[in-house]
Amino acid sequence: MNHEQSRNLYDRALSVMPGGVNSSVRAIRPYPFFVEKGDGGHVVDADGNRYIDYVMGYGPLLLGHDQPEAVQSAVQQRAAEGPMYGAPTEVEVELAEFVARHVPSVEMTRFVNSGTEATVSAVRLARGYTGRDKIVVMQGGYHGAQESTLVEGEGDHTTPSSPGIPESFADHTLTIPFNDSEAAREVFAEHGDDIAAVLTEPILGNYGIVHPVEGFHETLEELCDDHGSLLIFDEVITGFRVGGLQCAQGKFDIDPDITTLGKIVGGGFPVAAVGGKSEIIEQFTPAGDVFQSGTYSGHPVGMAAGLETLRYAAENDVYDHVNGLADRLRSGLQDILEDQAPQYTVVGTDSMFKVIFTRDAPDSFDGHCEAGCRQREACPRYDHCPKNGGDVKRAETERWERLFWPAMKEQGVFLTANQFESQFVCDAHTEEDIEETLEAYKTAI
Repeated sequence: MNHEQSRNLYDRALSVMPGGVNSSVRAIRPYPFFVEKGDGGHVVDADGNRYIDYVMGYGPLLLGHDQPEAVQSAVQQRAAEGPMYGAPTEVEVELAEFVARHVPSVEMTRFVNSGTEATVSAVRLARGYTGRDKIVVMQGGYHGAQESTLVEGEGDHTTPSSPGIPESFADHTLTIPFNDSEAAREVFAEHGDDIAAVLTEPILGNYGIVHPVEGFHETLEELCDDHGSLLIFDEVITGFRVGGLQCAQGKFDIDPDITTLGKIVGGGFPVAAVGGKSEIIEQFTPAGDVFQSGTYSGHPVGMAAGLETLRYAAENDVYDHVNGLADRLRSGLQDILEDQAPQYTVVGTDSMFKVIFTRDAPDSFDGHCEAGCRQREACPRYDHCPKNGGDVKRAETERWERLFWPAMKEQGVFLTANQFESQFVCDAHTEEDIEETLEAYKTAI
């Protein structure tokens, strides 16, 4: 493949943008390819190279790059009527009503503009509602670029993970490994009266797609109920993807107090949300005292895109299609690994997938989970499947980035550029795309 235009664009970008990108995950060695346009389940770069796209904007594009006519019409109409007003519109009420009808725990919603803004607001709300300061997060979990969760360390021995964050922020953040119920009990035994909330993804989505073990979320729910803390489900990635319209909380039958949404809820536009029980969400100003506001919140173009995307998914067989394709893809990947790299692990659920380059899984696949790890104790590979972010971090991350990702790119398959980020199937992908992708994996693995 020729990448001359992308190389030239990157050279220009380095002069005017830090690292040549506007989000650090887009920084690919030696340089990223620059996208010219999307086309269904594909992207075309500045040099005319075409790729099957499984990045999907890092998750928002459930329907792919070609929006259905109803979505396009709604977006164009809203934009033509004026970009924004500084006043409420009916479409934001309609989207909030849609969310409340379908997401089990959500009675009321405050729309914001990014997943980071949603989790920042959710943490502030939990602290304001409970009158407490400490929050519990998962090691290897990701909740956006916010000071309260950019920490490293264990338990109450945490420090900021980025320069520019005062140590005092980390003092109020407690960490436990994902899927470690005993660690959760211990941190509540020591700090329970001071914990405002537990903030967790239903599935680790930015650290390799780690499925919950049986009973883990139920333990968090019980501990929060017993200690008067709130359970916050960060469904920015999983919302309206895992579990369909009911989201992951419906799939796992968990009733969080607060839910953060993003990505699909905006249909590819910068929209996110904080939802939950009315008693809690009404603590936001102006109904309550917890300040939250934003000039672009409830932007009518983004609201229309999100609403029509979700309506389209509800009225068509979108989830059957994308989940079926992803199931076929994960099953095919397991067949490839069994022959070529049995130490690696296929993970994912619904329309999410990934191959984790684990180092020590057994050669036998007899009795293993079908189409991706489900953390079944009866599975012979159970003890070797990643249980938390640390397990994924110990995988062969350099091999993924330096060897595997470029090999897939040269075969026309666009994957997330590191071992950690999730990959997604969209409604525009086809059976032919899946077969072509599996052939590429055979070569690259």
